[in-house]
Amino acid sequence: MQNTEAEPFGTPLIRTGAEQPWEPEDLAVAQGKDPTPENVARAKAELERDGAAAIERTVP
Repeated sequence: MQNTEAEPFGTPLIRTGAEQPWEPEDLAVAQGKDPTPENVARAKAELERDGAAAIERTVP
């Protein structure tokens, strides 16, 4: 049975981790790293360079 409220026109409602705002600290922790200044700086550069792709690699 199809839920037409959540899936209009038969298209599944798909959400990803990138649909919410992410801070560099959040990305560092999600990658299993401590939020040290070095890890946060690396995560910030990754977010700036790759945008949502940086998050999708870690939190699909």
